[in-house]
Amino acid sequence: MKYRVGIDIGGTFTDFALLKGSEVVLHKNLSTPEDRSIGVMNGLRKLAEIEQLTLGDFLGQCDSIVHGTTIADNTLIEMNGAVTGLITTEGFRDELEYRRGYKEDIWDVRLEPPQQIAPRRRRLTVPERVLFDGTVYKPLDESAVRECCRKLKKQNVESVAISLLFSFVNPVHEKRAAEIVAEEMPGVHISRSYEVLPRAPEYDRTSTTVVNAYVGPRVTSYLEKLVERLKQAGYRNQLMVMQASGGVMTREYMEGSPIRVLASGPAGGVVGSAHVGTAKGYPNLLCVDMGGTSYDMSVVLNGTAPAEAGWNMHHRYLIGVPMVKVETLGAGGGSICHANSGALEVGPASAGAAPGPICYGRGGTQPTVTDALLMMGILSADTDFAGGSFSLSRQGVDEAFQKLGNDLGVSAEQAAFDCWRVVNANMTQAVRRTVAGKGIDPKDMVMLAYGGNGPVFAAVQAEDLGIDKVLVPKASPTFSALGTLVANPSIDEERSYIAPANALDTDKLNSLWTDLEKRAAKYFQDAGFAPDKLTAHYQMKMRYPGQNWALAFDVKTNRGLHDLAFVDGGLGARAIEAFNARHMEEFGHIREGEMPEVTGVRLVTQIDTPSPSVARGFTAPVRRAQATRQRRANLGRGFQPTDIISSAELEPGSEVVGPAIIEETFTTIVVYPGWKARVDDARDYELTRA
Repeated sequence: MKYRVGIDIGGTFTDFALLKGSEVVLHKNLSTPEDRSIGVMNGLRKLAEIEQLTLGDFLGQCDSIVHGTTIADNTLIEMNGAVTGLITTEGFRDELEYRRGYKEDIWDVRLEPPQQIAPRRRRLTVPERVLFDGTVYKPLDESAVRECCRKLKKQNVESVAISLLFSFVNPVHEKRAAEIVAEEMPGVHISRSYEVLPRAPEYDRTSTTVVNAYVGPRVTSYLEKLVERLKQAGYRNQLMVMQASGGVMTREYMEGSPIRVLASGPAGGVVGSAHVGTAKGYPNLLCVDMGGTSYDMSVVLNGTAPAEAGWNMHHRYLIGVPMVKVETLGAGGGSICHANSGALEVGPASAGAAPGPICYGRGGTQPTVTDALLMMGILSADTDFAGGSFSLSRQGVDEAFQKLGNDLGVSAEQAAFDCWRVVNANMTQAVRRTVAGKGIDPKDMVMLAYGGNGPVFAAVQAEDLGIDKVLVPKASPTFSALGTLVANPSIDEERSYIAPANALDTDKLNSLWTDLEKRAAKYFQDAGFAPDKLTAHYQMKMRYPGQNWALAFDVKTNRGLHDLAFVDGGLGARAIEAFNARHMEEFGHIREGEMPEVTGVRLVTQIDTPSPSVARGFTAPVRRAQATRQRRANLGRGFQPTDIISSAELEPGSEVVGPAIIEETFTTIVVYPGWKARVDDARDYELTRA
């Protein structure tokens, strides 16, 4: 038997999806924040045990292990990355402070800028200048670079970002500066902007490179440690890592630009959603993922999860690499409930995996959303939790909510219900902001809910948003892990090139795309994939004069590389037509009479790999599921006896009419009053308003 394993590390749980043939085996275990690779190995041992194999034999039969991680996200959230310095061109020291004058909330006069990860004392400049065409106007002052190194060493800098003007056109100065830094500061992590983001504009490139330097040592150290543990345990293939763009690639590819793993965990869930939604005939999805620490929302349109570069609003730093658009809110099962001047607040602080919610019995003392669900009867201390890895305990929960209720002037049970209402309202409002910003009416979408807690709130959120249908895949508790198995090995890179669309230099375009082709071919060959099996999307990025943001679109799709015959004298006219169509699709208008300008070229290459199959339809006869037990629960309309149904009792065609609670192995699906759930041929759930 050959296996493929998908892994997603969250703040509370580490999720696993094991694919063997057409069968998917799910597993969850608590994350180990002190060393997350330990939690990964614990889960792999459990999967080996399920397959009745030793860990070594199991790993020896694994064709691939694909890993999505939030380690870069957590580094930015917790602000515990490397001590970072910046070496840049003389006169550009404060570019990170200017931030293009951008402010996330222009009406909030008290909004502070993001915490500096490279404060001014660690941002140093050197005399040098490369012009926009790559001409060296002023040679690099090497003695100034060495002086910068001496100053940074005195400040115990662990990671150095180098971002010199127009290095993406001619990196000669940046390469030499990196050599000097390596000589003067042995062992320091170095991020070169021409490798991290070789394109304009200057602020985008500098910001991305500095963030890369800040998170890079932690990401690299973790992946090296995990690879070594896997190797010692018997794994012989390459570790594949999920990228923020929605593709996967080898760890070696990530070494120069570890920032590409930022938000890779949530990206896996969106890719999985697109795969499942398309297979079931629902190409337009509102995807919601509620885990232990966060609530992620995204939109899939026409069966795709587009990756774009731009502002990463969650961390408030500009990240210029392509990323699947995921909006994140600090709302999860571990979100802490507290009173603030008599008002109830839920999150964004989280109890995480250690100590976790009070009901985990691991030392938690502050009430959380999971504790509130236990108080409301949605969860039970009498039922195995997280696949039977442990049970919940009521000890200490009632007392914590009684104290919170005293602060709010209500009973303990009312305080728990109010926590449920507040966190639900926070998430629903976040969805409204997200879809409104995209010009989307949620009533036209189907909601796909996943994560350990997503199906708990999905139906009530859908009702608030006017959505009539919710999909809950059987694999929803570990859906981001499953998504890593759906994602294809992919490389998405671009180069800067600025010119009017009617005056293109075809020789220059040939040179840029050829360089991108060589990089893609190298990394795919190193990963064991034949370049002639690649699908290559040649894209251009264009904008109207004066616009800040460019749109990317395909100009040619090839099977294999090294076929640039489309780069001819007619490319400009074809690109203008394609750009106008893309602009109309995105913004609803075009600016006739204005000549668009090209800002860059992009090459997206990927290899198709086997994905988990997805069945659709309801061919089994409908039969009403009969509950064998009830418990007192509050599903938004006060406490009342509520049907409790185990997923083991449900077959394709089974129908559950609310109010009811379906207990899955790793999650709980709440069928609220006025809703019903049906099990389809794939044993996935479809919830509709009755």
